[in-house]
Amino acid sequence: MRIGGFVPFTSIDYPGELAAVVFCQGCPWRCGYCHNPHLLSARGSELLDWNALLEVLERRRGLLDAVVFSGGEPTLQSALPEAVRRVKRLGFKVGLHTAGCYPRRLARLLPLLDWVGLDIKDLPGHYPALTGVPGSGERAWRSLELLRQSGLPFEVRTTLGCHLPQERLARLVATMKSKGVPFHRLQPARES
Repeated sequence: MRIGGFVPFTSIDYPGELAAVVFCQGCPWRCGYCHNPHLLSARGSELLDWNALLEVLERRRGLLDAVVFSGGEPTLQSALPEAVRRVKRLGFKVGLHTAGCYPRRLARLLPLLDWVGLDIKDLPGHYPALTGVPGSGERAWRSLELLRQSGLPFEVRTTLGCHLPQERLARLVATMKSKGVPFHRLQPARES
């Protein structure tokens, strides 16, 4: 695992649970408003040792309920399924924050997870202008369909900013409602 950051305690990254967050290094997309730009490169300059983090998590048993894998984009890493299994063996629930970049990888992970936070940035056709990657919108929305079919608890998050005009935001919100998405959170983009 390539780990670019770690938060030992949070009450906001997994709904209703006290959690730690493991920030995975690397993301295939280049969204201009990314709030973790230091995690974009697959090779971070100051990676944390995964085994040392597991030791920290083991000491936190009984104090935390869950561990969330965030990023960057966690599904970029082939070691993620085994990392999730190791955290589960410690007795934690496991959450995932993802932009849905890799729907096939997500599909294989879903049986291992307890909750997912999915970042839906815009309507599918507008993704390439945001991410710099053709077909990225179709992949993110395919990930949404996989989550809807899985029965797993999840929420969708959309970051508000100049990339998303009001009229398109209204269409996006209406689409989420029509698809029966149980939790669609709108969050402001950071100014810096």
